[in-house]
Amino acid sequence: MSEHAQAPQGDDHVVLGKLTSPYGVKGWLKVYSYTSPMDGILDYQEWVLRHEGRLERRRRVQGRRHGKGLVAQIEGVDSREAAEALAGAEILLPKAELPELSGDDFYWHELEGLRVVTRDGVVLGRIDHLFETGANDVMVVKGGLEADAVDARERLLPFLPEEVILEVNLEGGVMTVDWDPEF
Repeated sequence: MSEHAQAPQGDDHVVLGKLTSPYGVKGWLKVYSYTSPMDGILDYQEWVLRHEGRLERRRRVQGRRHGKGLVAQIEGVDSREAAEALAGAEILLPKAELPELSGDDFYWHELEGLRVVTRDGVVLGRIDHLFETGANDVMVVKGGLEADAVDARERLLPFLPEEVILEVNLEGGVMTVDWDPEF
């Protein structure tokens, strides 16, 4: 299982979502969440907003589901104009503030960059990113990122622990998979 938080490379933060547009006239904003479940982003009272190259800590005053999405009110944002000024800001959280996961669970940002090797020792490449499909999450493995990869192909591997994923060694930076390199 994985939690859907994305980390920009070389950053000590994960991206939990983004503020998309104003909602109403009192400073509320629509929120697009990358967390699973979607409203998990509302578990954090303080967000780090990245907007126009700046990082700024802001307290979330309120937040709730609204239709198929989320809306939130941020401290100091009390007008539509102020909300418009924050539209497009990414919502970050320092990695150190993420809750600990159980032994077989991983955050996506922990898996990105892992070297992917078959059970027979064939190097497929590195995990570039992951995405949801509804049925299961999918890892995008790029062969061109590794000099000793079997080829430079991009492969889509289902994130299926015990079926496709045999072992994840975060310390060693390697994921072992049961996958045919020809596929």
